[in-house]
Amino acid sequence: MNQIEGRLLIDGELVESETGRWADSIDPSTEEVIGRAALGSAKDMHRAIDAAERAWPAWAAREMDERAEILRAFGDRLAERVDELSRIEVRDSGNTLRPTLHAMDETLKTIRFYAGIAPMMRGETIPASSRHMHMTLLEPYGVVGRIAAYNHPALFSVARTAAALAVGNSVVVKPPETSPLSVLILGEVAQEMLPPGVFNIVNGTGSEAGNALVRHPNVKRLALIGSEPTGRTIQRSAAEVAVKHVTLELGGKNPMIVFADADAEAAATSAVRGMNFPWQGQSCGSNSRVLVHRDIYEDVLERITAKVAAMRLGDPMAHTTDMGPINNAKSYAHVTSFFDRDQTEGARLMTGGKRPAGAEFAKGFWAEPTVYGDVTPQMRLWRDEIFGPVMSVAPWDDYATMLADANDTSYGLSAAIWTNDITKAITTARRLRAGSIFVNGSNTHFVGMPWGGFKNSGLEREEGVEEMRSYLETKALNIML
Repeated sequence: MNQIEGRLLIDGELVESETGRWADSIDPSTEEVIGRAALGSAKDMHRAIDAAERAWPAWAAREMDERAEILRAFGDRLAERVDELSRIEVRDSGNTLRPTLHAMDETLKTIRFYAGIAPMMRGETIPASSRHMHMTLLEPYGVVGRIAAYNHPALFSVARTAAALAVGNSVVVKPPETSPLSVLILGEVAQEMLPPGVFNIVNGTGSEAGNALVRHPNVKRLALIGSEPTGRTIQRSAAEVAVKHVTLELGGKNPMIVFADADAEAAATSAVRGMNFPWQGQSCGSNSRVLVHRDIYEDVLERITAKVAAMRLGDPMAHTTDMGPINNAKSYAHVTSFFDRDQTEGARLMTGGKRPAGAEFAKGFWAEPTVYGDVTPQMRLWRDEIFGPVMSVAPWDDYATMLADANDTSYGLSAAIWTNDITKAITTARRLRAGSIFVNGSNTHFVGMPWGGFKNSGLEREEGVEEMRSYLETKALNIML
């Protein structure tokens, strides 16, 4: 692949940073430089916000079907470059090719979904009095700030802004600084297909460009997909300058509960799938804690271990590769800290737990897909979000104790339940403190279904009608007759 150069998109123009600074982008599988990204400053971010502030009134004033048609055309043009953008993202992020192509397809479906349902966003007439007329109007916030995470850069930057755009907001996106290239290159499509200033992209560090976005008084609506500490930092920083509407989709330490009546092979297959190894386990929805009834525990554990041990590591671009490298050096150091026996004392290492052998893995941020058995709630393996390819499996006997252990986490994003007893499934689903529950399956995103977490996993919901509604403010209109 030739060296890639990504520029900022500000007010419909692809530009360098005002400082002239660039940041090298590293292929995490080789640690080689594959391109460079313009490194935006606080001043660049302010320019983008000013452009978005100028652009949104005219964008909001367009007929809804006209906005929808523009967004559909934007999606169609993106579709023509899906293979190119996916390959850039694979090299920049370490994600494997097959799921990256799937994520791009989900992005296109989401654009079309929100373009289609925008007319559902309507106000109400309210019989607040017998004589007068009372109604509500829904109006866009104006400028929306979106901060994207490194595990799905393009998906989070486009699919998670489509709702805001469809109802008349303008958007400023800050891509992940460790893998910004696919987002910056898709800026070429946004420049071509969207009105100037409606969609802006400013790459940069979180401490400078990100903080400038969060603290700008004209950005009242912010959305983040990221870690819990980052979410709390953004809440605090935003509150210091203005009252803002902030939505957060944060981490997870998600349980998968397997009852004794479940099919061991199907449950093991789903557990491995739900761990998101093709993303190196770098997914907030991964079922990283698997609680298996003791009657089938060893059977399920052995099946999980065999499937994970058979995974093929290698070039993320190859269709035969099951797992690539960790995204960046900092995340790699965190993940591999869980291979230290001092941190996993008492757990049974079933497979993995080290850097893979071989010359092809001498460079890069490689960690083997790993399974630990006999994990207990007191261990870091059970409690910390590793955000890497490490699965913890534990047996259970008593239902009440198991349920308490499943809920004993500061997170509450998703959970899975495996049983053939519908009463057990529904009863358990209602008692789990998580935002998305899967019965006889594992975490999957369905277009139109809301996604988000309880507890420290976030605030509000994305991906459904709820997300679109969250980008509108309510205005009460009282007509005195």
